[in-house]
Amino acid sequence: MSTATLLVEIGTEELPPKALKALGLAFRDGVVSGLAQRDLGHGDVQWFATPRRLAVLVDAVSLAAPDKAVEALGPPADKAKDAEGNWTKAAAGFAQKQGVEPGQLEVLDTPKGPRLGLRSTAPGARAAEVLNEIIRQSLADLPIPKRMRWGASREEFVRPAHWVVAMLGDNCEHGNILGLPTGNTTRGHRFHACGTITLARPEDYEQALADAKVIASFARRREMIRDQVEVEASALKAHAVIDEDLLDEVTGLVEWPVALTGSFEERFLEVPPEALVSSMKEHQKYFHLVDDNGALKPNFITLSNIESKDPIQVIAGNERVIRPRLSDAAFFFATDKKTPLADRVEALGNIVFQQQLGTLRDKTGRLVRLAGALAPLVGADAASAERAALLAKTDLVTDMVLEFSDMQGIAGSYYALADGEAPDVAAALAQQYWPKFAGDRLPEGPTATALGLADRLDTLVGIFGIGQPPSGSRDPFALRRASLAVLRILVEKELDLDLADCLALAADGYPEGVIADGTAGQVQEYMVERFRAWYEEAAIPVEVFLAVSAKQLSRPLDIHRRVQAVHAFAQLPEAQALAAANKRVSNILGKLDADHAFGAVDAGLFAEAQEQALTDALAALGLEARAHLEQGAYTQALTALAGLREPVDAYFDGVMVNAEDEALRGNRLNLLKQLRDLFLEVADISLLAVK
Repeated sequence: MSTATLLVEIGTEELPPKALKALGLAFRDGVVSGLAQRDLGHGDVQWFATPRRLAVLVDAVSLAAPDKAVEALGPPADKAKDAEGNWTKAAAGFAQKQGVEPGQLEVLDTPKGPRLGLRSTAPGARAAEVLNEIIRQSLADLPIPKRMRWGASREEFVRPAHWVVAMLGDNCEHGNILGLPTGNTTRGHRFHACGTITLARPEDYEQALADAKVIASFARRREMIRDQVEVEASALKAHAVIDEDLLDEVTGLVEWPVALTGSFEERFLEVPPEALVSSMKEHQKYFHLVDDNGALKPNFITLSNIESKDPIQVIAGNERVIRPRLSDAAFFFATDKKTPLADRVEALGNIVFQQQLGTLRDKTGRLVRLAGALAPLVGADAASAERAALLAKTDLVTDMVLEFSDMQGIAGSYYALADGEAPDVAAALAQQYWPKFAGDRLPEGPTATALGLADRLDTLVGIFGIGQPPSGSRDPFALRRASLAVLRILVEKELDLDLADCLALAADGYPEGVIADGTAGQVQEYMVERFRAWYEEAAIPVEVFLAVSAKQLSRPLDIHRRVQAVHAFAQLPEAQALAAANKRVSNILGKLDADHAFGAVDAGLFAEAQEQALTDALAALGLEARAHLEQGAYTQALTALAGLREPVDAYFDGVMVNAEDEALRGNRLNLLKQLRDLFLEVADISLLAVK
């Protein structure tokens, strides 16, 4: 089968750097999907993305898809002709629809019996004929939140398009894309090679651009930047802090990366390093440097998009740009320290937390009360927790945080130390926001833990209480993240707190009538359900979580330990048999009247040896399991109960539970109730049974 290499490139004005990688990958996936949908085979696929282009190169694309056998089915064969042997209306209509005479139809065997039908062959797609459609659909499917128009064109794209390359071998005429005719002409670097480049073959693409000072491969350019930054840092005997997201963004800003090292005055190192890093990273896209001890150095590395003949001038320009930002940070730091944080508390009354829930001053009052109540439960000093809660949000009215929003909490920590606050109180101001994202660190000290829990529980109860829980992708108060943060803190720090109690404390902090009745229970149910996603990420089957959640528990650490135990139990060879037995018992007991009275098992009513055997096993293994349960050792308890498999299997093989004799039947139901209750002390393992 004939094949050709395919190259598609969309040339644009500068694309958004933070979105460039996602756009490049999505464009690749769109083209590959378009080929697959049309049964056009191909070989290796490469994708390219620079500030001025998105491109895909596909090896060995089939020029034509294989023809397909098509089978169209009409009415049942016995309805094809009437009693006189004439074609019925149904048969004639079907033939007309297929564009043939009724006599050309044939009888086909189908699962529903003989049907009138027509077999034909549909020609496969021709790559050259469908390429335009594939490209258009791929562009339409790109993850672009807001598209723009340019000039008089009605076309829409993330940025104005200036050229389109579409080459299938040496064929480059594939209609118009984004209002531009396709061709084989691309462009190099905007400054180093500003002319056009005519491609003779798609395979020449990457090298032709490299010759024109463009590293087309996003991945290759990204690693070049990493290597250059590390080389520049080593020249100063320092370490470059390479944030992966910043690396992606910088990769999206340059086509020909050239790393340059600049510096700033050492006096700026008196400013909190986080503020300096924020200025360099967020505003200037610089990589900062640290020494062997992790201390910030007065240097930065920037990436230029040109290979300057006078790099000193480029460096000096970057130094001039960053200096005012650092000067601002130094000024804000010095000015803010003149006003103690405690004197800023009342100013929080000017900031609305949520219209129905009041100001940040109102929230601060609730936090003081709640953090103080939680403190003894997490091993913290109540007075320290209350002091941290009082100061928690005060840095929001400082100049530093107003200018550098990501300094929230961090700035407060520095100012608290400058005010002479206790170290654990100062640390809590920064750590109250930990963890900020999945996998992030947890608050370290008990004071910070009490504050972090109080802040999130107050928000959860308040927002749920006014009827604004998360819905779909909408979660403006980040309640999903807050829920997972609370669960992580309680589980990973092994704090055996009851969510019901904690949420009740949070709800009590709101004036009567502000939040709805029953809010604490609603939030508890929502938070426990967040465990489902947690365990899915840990590759724990959902039925394991459901087996535990069926017990309606409210202590996250206890829930987590039970889930781990049930997950371990599910791996045992006895697990499925016992799960199935529990499901059978559950079904039997579930058919009884709600007011059915269970009693003790009477050994005098045993009619089968298996009844005594199961009773003895329940007594022995139940005693062992309950000893483990008293210690919270759920895994060992379930491991012990795995020994019930043989007597349980034998019981169901040899005993008729629903005996005609009422006393005998009742006694056997009592025994099954004991079996069921024993497992339910850990979880409802009947939910593990394979359907």
